Amino acid sequence: MLVPHTIDCPYCGEPIDIFLDASVPHQRYIEDCQVCCRPITLDVSVDEEGVPSVHASGENDA
Repeated sequence: MLVPHTIDCPYCGEPIDIFLDASVPHQRYIEDCQVCCRPITLDVSVDEEGVPSVHASGENDA
């Protein structure tokens, strides 16, 4: 099940829409910003009720 979610790009600050797979409890992947094309690392956790939590970071962020 794909769930729409909006994040702010850690580079340019623009809001971008992403789709999350809520059937996977934890995932980490890279998606390019739709505005500035820089790579964003996404750490996604989905709780037992199917609500996603997303942390977006740039490639040099700790």
